[in-house]
Order: sequence, then structure tokens, then C-alpha cells
Amino acid sequence: MTYDADILIAGGGLNGPALALALAQGGLSVVIADPTPEAVLEAEAFDGRGYALALASQRLLAALGIWGEVAENSQPILEIKVTDGRAGEGPSPFLLHFDHAEMEEGPMGYMLEDRHLRRALLAAVRAAPGIRRVEAAVTGHEPSAAGVSVTLANGESLTTRLLVGADGRSSQIAQQAGLKRQGADYHQTALVCAVEHALPHNGIAHQFFMPAGPLAILPLPGNRSSIVWSEATEEAARIHALSDEDYLAELRPRFGNFLGEISLAGPRFTYPLLLTLAEAFIAPRLALLGDAAHGVHPIAGQGLNLGLRDVGALAEVLVDARRRGEDIGSEAVLQRYQAWRRFDTAALALATDTFNRLFSNNNPLLRLGRDLGMGAVNAIPALRRSFMREAAGLTGDLPRLMKGQRL
Repeated sequence: MTYDADILIAGGGLNGPALALALAQGGLSVVIADPTPEAVLEAEAFDGRGYALALASQRLLAALGIWGEVAENSQPILEIKVTDGRAGEGPSPFLLHFDHAEMEEGPMGYMLEDRHLRRALLAAVRAAPGIRRVEAAVTGHEPSAAGVSVTLANGESLTTRLLVGADGRSSQIAQQAGLKRQGADYHQTALVCAVEHALPHNGIAHQFFMPAGPLAILPLPGNRSSIVWSEATEEAARIHALSDEDYLAELRPRFGNFLGEISLAGPRFTYPLLLTLAEAFIAPRLALLGDAAHGVHPIAGQGLNLGLRDVGALAEVLVDARRRGEDIGSEAVLQRYQAWRRFDTAALALATDTFNRLFSNNNPLLRLGRDLGMGAVNAIPALRRSFMREAAGLTGDLPRLMKGQRL
């Protein structure tokens, strides 16, 4: 069989290009099929999110040669403070406090805005030998014993050893392969924006658990913070429809005055919050990663980190298999990837789901129980450090890229 590329990746968000760069580093040829024009992806207003990159994710980006391009636009996360809260009342006295100094490995992570990371990935893909980007969606694929034939919306047909679905939570690739999903609608929407504030944040990330959902205040470079504000979907729609000044009037009593006066520092966005988990991450000649495989609540800021772990694991499995002379699209090879990632993903999905249900309410008994629980964890240094290492992505069976090692 003649192959147009070793691997075709459907989807050009963040995980798809990161995987392409990792595979190219390992000597594999890659086609990225994504219908969105690069000019749209690189526009300032394409995506307003800021990502809390775990330390392990930062190491992966460094190993791919990306971190040097975005480091100056990142903000180290030096402390994390977690507490209950109510609008206008301020935080609960029970505080869970993580300080990077206890970890002795540097910051727990870094905040990085989507616009900087996306542009750096696209630039690296353009410059990388062995990667071709096609502005077309995958409309169909047909696996065989030797490879997979892929049809694109532009009429092009390509043959490859393996198809990777990195095309988001409503993955057409997964649907074409008959891979079913389990999940739940949280009936919550994340209101996302950046704000400027009068006082410095000192690299401290805050998570306030409000009755309707968590409010995250995440430090960005300068006197700016990224806001991820979860509300019931109907309430979020009402707030999002307000003028900028009225929007700030709703945010201020929730935000508090600990950083002084606040103002908007860019456009506002909304994102529906869902739990979705593919029942299998593989099918004949197919692997899923990132949101195509799983979508979790942003309560712990682990969505992109989870996807980058997929990238590290899949790239390592495929590159090592190729070096051993194996068929990289075989079931035996793909099973190694699924076995590596499925339990970790399911465990995190369960944890974020449980935390959201436990904390997104105003039940006084649950509120007392979780406050006492946070206070107890905060009082036990070994347990506190264990939580910090988990947040930094330093636990479990890490792919080499997440240790900062090139493939």
C-alpha cells in the first residue's frame, strides 16, 4: 500500500498540532486536516480562554520547542487559594492554600492565553518538515488491514496508516467510527473574560466555590486576571447579554475588592459545560485524543492538561512502535495507548464531576462538611503537597515528553 502520510490528524485546535509536532520529532509524516482557515485561528477574538498549564504540560511544550516562543506571555502560578464564597459576603474563613515553595520544583504551572499558544503551534507546524496542513474536514474514512482511506470535504482522498480524531467534543470522526459517549449536561455555562485590576495578583490563583458554580480568578501577566465564572445556563445567558458596565456590576460582588477596582480587558465569551467521555478511545486504525475522547468540567482547570497527556502518551506509543518495526495502526499498538490513558481520564472525569456536584450548591450541611474538609487538608503538610503535585501533573505514569524529554 502507498501512503500519503503515516498519520492523518482530523482537527487543528491545540492538541492536534501538538501531536503533529511530537510525531514529526519522532520521524513520522503527518497531515493535519482542519476546515478552519489559519487567519481565523490566529485572530485575536477567536478564543478568549486562558489555560492553567500544569508544570508537566509546560515541560511537554518545552520539549516540542514551543515554550521558548510563548514564555514571555506566560504567568507563573505561585500559589493557589481555594475557599467557599457567596456574592457580596467574601470568602469563607476555611482556606485551602497551596504554595509552590513546598514543592521545590518551581511554579505549579503557568497561565497562558489561547491566542499566544495557538499562534505558536501554528507557526511551528508551518516550519516543521514532515507536516502538511489541509484546510478541509474529514468526511469519511474506511479502515483496512493495511491502512485507512480518508476522504476530505475538498474532494481529496488520502491513504494513511492511522487516523487520529482530535476534532472536539462533538467529534465527527468518533461518530463515523460508531464510538458512543457517556456524559451529563451540567446546565451550567462558563462566562469567560479577562479583567484588569488596580493591585498586583502576585501570581496567586483563586477558586471561589459559589452556590451556582465555581469562580476562578487566574493570574495573567501584568495586573490582569482570567475569569472563568460558572453560572446556571439561563442566568449566564442573562448576564452575557448585559452591557459591559452591567456585566461588571454582576461580577464585582462575586470577585470582591482584594485586587482593587476592576475593568474589562478584552471581549467576553461563553462556553457550555458538559461531561462527555468516549466509551472507547480506539477503533480499527483510529485513535481519539483531547476533547474528542473526553470533556470535563473546568473546576480544576485540567481540560487542556488532560489532552496534552494524551498527546504525550500517543506520540510515545506510536514513535516507539515505529522504531521497533511494528505497524503503528495495529490494534496491539493502539491498545497500549488506550490502556495508558483511559483509567487516568475516567478518574479525573469522576473527580471533577463529584467536586462540581458537591460544591455547586448552597446546602448548609454540605457547605460545613466541605469547609471542614478543606481545613483538614490544609492542616496536613504531606497531604497538601500530594494535592499540589497532582495539580502540577507530576503524578502517575508520565510520558517522556511531560518530563521534558524529546522523543
